[in-house]
Amino acid sequence: MTQELYQKAMKFAGEKHGDQKVPGTNASYLLHLSNVAMEVIMAHKADSCFDLNFAVQMALLHDVIEDTDTDFEEIEKEFGNQVAVGVMALTKNEKLSSKEEKMKDTLNRINSLAKEVGIVKLADRITNLQAPPRHWSKEKANNYLIEAKLIAKSLEGKNDFLETRIHSKILAYREYL
Repeated sequence: MTQELYQKAMKFAGEKHGDQKVPGTNASYLLHLSNVAMEVIMAHKADSCFDLNFAVQMALLHDVIEDTDTDFEEIEKEFGNQVAVGVMALTKNEKLSSKEEKMKDTLNRINSLAKEVGIVKLADRITNLQAPPRHWSKEKANNYLIEAKLIAKSLEGKNDFLETRIHSKILAYREYL
């Protein structure tokens, strides 16, 4: 069943994200989404104690509310309430003023739900801890690293494999500062 769910979610995300690119590259945004899903799949391979179907759908859809005109109801109709609630928790609350408030709010919402939501957030940040876009200042890259440490600390206990991955990516990211 996972392949069908993956394909349905990827098609939906591909249509919604359209021409969006991975920031700082010419790569389709689907590259990021498939990389997040791959991290989730590898985490499940290492330890199958979570719902892979649920996590993979959220991995592929995690930015669709934040980055497109898609709303909660549309995701709920297509993928069910549990996936829609998870995607909503992974979406920044734009009504909050500072980045710090938005991140703390997101992490609080994630931690109030099933561990799969936290697994997706860890996988997302792992995927993003690559060389920062060239236009980023050292300060912005450093703030991104600080935020990654907060995510790792706040989501401890969600998945050992991804915790190890995020800590190694945090160490490696220091070379960009």
